[in-house]
Amino acid sequence: MVQISRWKMFLVLAVCIYGFAYSLPNMLSVETRGFITENLSGWLPHKTVNLGLDLRGGAHLLYEVDMEKVFKERADILEQDYDDYIKEEGLSKKSITTIERGVRIVMETPECVQKLKNMIRKNDSRLYIKVGSDGKMITVTMGDSYVKEVQDQVISQVIEVVRRRVDEMGTTEPIIQRQGDNRIVIQVPGASSAQVRELVGKTAKLGFHLVARGGRKSFRDISLPYADEPGRELVIKKTAIIVGDMLENAQPSFNQAGQPVVSFRLNSLGARKFCDVTRKNVGQPFAIVLDNKIISAPRINEAICGGSGQISGGFDVKEAGDLALLLRAGALPADMDVVEERSVGPSLGADSVAAGKTASLIGMALVLVFMIVAYGFFGFLANLALIVNIALILALLSSLQATLTLPGIAGIVLTVGMAVDANVLIFERIREEVAGGRSPISAVDAGYSRAMSTIIDSNLTTLIAAAILFSVGTGPVRGFAVTLAIGIMTSLFSAIMVTRLLIILWLQHKKPKELPI
Repeated sequence: MVQISRWKMFLVLAVCIYGFAYSLPNMLSVETRGFITENLSGWLPHKTVNLGLDLRGGAHLLYEVDMEKVFKERADILEQDYDDYIKEEGLSKKSITTIERGVRIVMETPECVQKLKNMIRKNDSRLYIKVGSDGKMITVTMGDSYVKEVQDQVISQVIEVVRRRVDEMGTTEPIIQRQGDNRIVIQVPGASSAQVRELVGKTAKLGFHLVARGGRKSFRDISLPYADEPGRELVIKKTAIIVGDMLENAQPSFNQAGQPVVSFRLNSLGARKFCDVTRKNVGQPFAIVLDNKIISAPRINEAICGGSGQISGGFDVKEAGDLALLLRAGALPADMDVVEERSVGPSLGADSVAAGKTASLIGMALVLVFMIVAYGFFGFLANLALIVNIALILALLSSLQATLTLPGIAGIVLTVGMAVDANVLIFERIREEVAGGRSPISAVDAGYSRAMSTIIDSNLTTLIAAAILFSVGTGPVRGFAVTLAIGIMTSLFSAIMVTRLLIILWLQHKKPKELPI
């Protein structure tokens, strides 16, 4: 017997109300939405579908990360480490210099070279070591695995930092992705190129530097100004002991005395290096440098091992929070240069939206006419469900604040055509049951139950394809996958629940002897 429980009726009604309520703001003007937000209850729906770069316009920038400078700084760190080791072990050297992606050291004896070689191999197996023919010169260069790991690490961190900075603009769904070995594409809908350049350019490189003892400046030292004290400078070591990509996290907290401090955590490489340096420099200050300015110069009270520590400097709560944010989100590990810059105007987007609306309306009109011609009154009920389906798609896109791109519009147009597919399968099955001699109620019951497996199979395979497109695709392809997946789910609901409810209510009210299908 065809029937539907009361709770299902209320569920369908609630979902339909949600669909029309949350899709309505997309039909209103900007002024009307602003009036609703300012003068009516805040819980009323006011969000609309976000338009992507191709529809709304915005900024497109291609940045190139200065990887050679990154490797130069890594070579400087290696040089400093090896020089410190040679002094600690009392080994004799003639010279130590940096080369392209490495260090060249000339020792007094082959025995010294062997000891140095053993230390280097023990600490980092990714480095390539070559000893000269006389046994006194050793060349250390970064192997392919080392270079690849550094590139991946730096690019990943740059992308994450840039994403956090761009998110401050309040935009949704910016595209920030890697291109090649050392380039990053940034696309921000609704923003100008100047805005993006200024925002990304705010953050430079982070480093922890030892302060020069006695304030005396040597060829290995530099003078940098304080960020919050114009005119005051501090002489620090040129080579950083910790660089930005060694920092994993920083959070504001309080020390045992209840004073605001910043707690930080380093990765394994940074933890090992920081432990060695702080053990040898207890009582000495070190400078935290951001964007070539000193933001703090705390004193090393004890050896900081274990990969975590605290930065104290007489901060208040707000200053500690701001410093933690700078360390966390401002730790760009490398400099970047703009190699391509484009401003995408919204005129093409407006034309695309208009064309998309026209295509959607034409497609929807043809589907509505076909369903009425092919299935009569049942086709009319299916058309009502199709309207609910379109409302649900817009409501979900608005609620999720998903970004609609030009391929996304194509996904909606495709969904309009596919939305009645389930109803066609059900109605054809009902026709077959009627032709087989079943009563109207029995035919409807059998039509829905026997067509269900086919409907689920066909839509599930399409949903899997949409999931694959979303997982491996980027930008517009993901936009198409999102609208397609949402359209599949709303189509299933409208075809199985909405049309079934309408047909059952009609059957219970009319009790027909024949079905108008």
